[in-house]
This record gives sequence, C-alpha cells and structure tokens, in this order.
Amino acid sequence: MRKFEYASPTTKQQAVALLGSSFAEAEVLAGGTDLLSLMKDDVVHPKRLVNIKDIPELRGIKRSKPGLTIGATTTIQELLDNVEVRRQYPAIAEAAEGISSQQIRAMGTVGGELCQRPRCWYYRAGYGLLGTDHGESLVLQGENRYHAILGNGGPAYFVNPSSLAPALIAHSAKIVVYGAKGERQVDAEKFFVTPQSSDQREYDLKPGEIVTAIVLPPTGGAKGATYEVRQKEALDWPLAAAAVSLNITGGKVTSARVVLGHVAPIPWRASEAEQALAGKPVSEETAKAAGDAAVAGAKSLSHNAYKIQLARVAVKRAALKAAQGGAR
Repeated sequence: MRKFEYASPTTKQQAVALLGSSFAEAEVLAGGTDLLSLMKDDVVHPKRLVNIKDIPELRGIKRSKPGLTIGATTTIQELLDNVEVRRQYPAIAEAAEGISSQQIRAMGTVGGELCQRPRCWYYRAGYGLLGTDHGESLVLQGENRYHAILGNGGPAYFVNPSSLAPALIAHSAKIVVYGAKGERQVDAEKFFVTPQSSDQREYDLKPGEIVTAIVLPPTGGAKGATYEVRQKEALDWPLAAAAVSLNITGGKVTSARVVLGHVAPIPWRASEAEQALAGKPVSEETAKAAGDAAVAGAKSLSHNAYKIQLARVAVKRAALKAAQGGAR
C-alpha cells in the first residue's frame, strides 16, 4: 500500500474542504470494507483518506416528516436492527440480510454500500473501470459470466454491485449529497450512472462531495420485497436480484416499481415489468409475465446467457413475495 495522509474531520464542512478537487487527491473513508482492499491491490491510490465516521450527524436512523432518514455512516447491522425499516420497508431489510458477513455488517455503512466500486475482475486486476487493454475491451470475448445483460451496449459491461440500491429505488428514495456549494438531493434512480470513460465514476458524486443521508418517503401502504439469486449462501454478491414495490387496491395492482440488481452497470428500472403488473391481480401468471417483460430487452455476452433466466425468476418471485406482504 502506498503512503497516504489521513484526516478525521468532525463536521461535513471540514470533510468537504479536505477532499480536494479530484478523486485522485482524496477518497472518503467510511467503513473501508471496499476502499482499503482497492488500495492494497493498488487499484486506487489516493493521496489522502478523509474519515467521515466521526461526524455525528451522518449516523443513525431518524423518523422525519416524509418518512425515514438514514445517515450515510449508519452500519448495515444498524439498518437490520431498526424496527421501522423492517416493518415499513421490508424490501430494504431483505436486501440488507443478503449481506451475510457479520464483519461487513458491523463495519460497512449504508452510504459506502451504495458507493462501492464494481466487482469486475478486470477492474480489480488493474485494467481500468471499463476493463480495456490498448483501447480494446477485455470483457466482450473474455471471462464475462458475471457481467451485464442489460445496458451493456458498451463501453461499460460491469454490473452495479450495490445490494441496497434496487430496494431504495423501488421505494423512491432520495440520496442527500453535500459539497462546497451546499446540499442537494438526487433521486436514487438517477444517482447511478453508466460511465463513458475510465475517468468517470458510476454515481452522481463529484470530487469534493459526500453522501450524507438517504431519505425514504412514506410507503403509502405499498408492499415491497427483494429476491436475490446467489451461487452460495456465504458472503458473495448476487448473480441477479429484483426489488419490487406494489400498490394494490381491490386485489389489483394500481402501480408498481420493479428494479433489477447485478445485471446492468446501473440498478435497472424495469418499466416493462411494471406495465405487465399494472391493473392486474398478482398471480403466478402475471408475475411470470412481469419476469418475461423485465428481460425482453436483455442481451447476453459470450458467457452469461444464464443470467437472463435468473433475472426473470428474481422478478417473478419478488412480485409474488411483495404481494404476500414481504418480510416482517
């Protein structure tokens, strides 16, 4: 690991001032479960780490008029332990349960989970965010069995690694960002972006900005659920996942939000699946139709066609689970 400066501010204003004007200058340290691994592997080498864990206002889960506000440095375990989250937002609780490592639950933060970098092995091996060598993609004809099946027209083929993001988007969450120009809120759906070059990031966070909180609106009686397909129960990232939020009146879906995870460079809003559910009761038949619609535009790479079926099944089972009331 290369040498670096370490700063531990106690206010968000101090943190932003320490970050500098480029990602190469400084990185935000929260739980460190991803960043420190990247630094040890020499994938990233910031000159300074800015620890934000000592900023009190970034921690904790609070009731607010619009719903709940989750501080960015709230740990995954604190999220799991919160009764309001489990009762009102079961899709989020189920997504958090999928993070099975007790160590990561204890150290990893909600903000850090959203801002973790891709697990693509080309990126982790030092070939840049887009996995290229001499300007050519290594992914397309290489080992791509865990890569994207949606939104994979290039140049990005990795999948967004966040487990919480699909559920937050399904619940219309907003991400609160703070920088030198003050605070701004971004729809969770728009927070994640597909980079067009290795110099860009995968989220709407500029140098000198930090995520301070996630704001969840009231559910309005919507039923939610997350369903993940994994290769193993031990700590690993899902092969495909779906988060679903349903408003049901008179036994029929009046509105739906369906978001796929781990299948595209961003959490993937499946509007076709939402349309397939709208105005219908949730049954095996309609849930299957939603799953089919969700992957109608999917395009496999040379080794990941199996993920299309996994995503289809994830949507079907998440829809059925949500209609039954999700987790409690």
